[in-house]
Amino acid sequence: MLECQNYGSLNNSDRKITSGRCNYCDRGIDSGWFRFEGSAGTRMPTSCPPVQRCNTDATGWLNGGHPTVADGQVSRRVCFHYGNKCCHWARNIYARNYSSYYVYYLSGTPTCSLRYCSTD
Repeated sequence: MLECQNYGSLNNSDRKITSGRCNYCDRGIDSGWFRFEGSAGTRMPTSCPPVQRCNTDATGWLNGGHPTVADGQVSRRVCFHYGNKCCHWARNIYARNYSSYYVYYLSGTPTCSLRYCSTD
């Protein structure tokens, strides 16, 4: 369970779904485990957020809810809300609950103007 210690930190406040619109994207993100922390908040949203938030056009959110500690590592789908579709694009990921925080195995988004977003 190296992911509990070996993860990248996503800590910029511009990842929060309360941030406005810009044109950032996660297409070039290297595959690996990540944790939302600091100004970014603590986790991914689990319901469809508005478009053009977290400084991107298509806001990424966790479809399927967060796992419990007992669930261990689970597969989930991140949906990217664009236009009138809450799941216009999607990416399969892994998530794990370590009681006081979550980690996510993420990879580059399918195209640009899509971003993994966060909330408190």
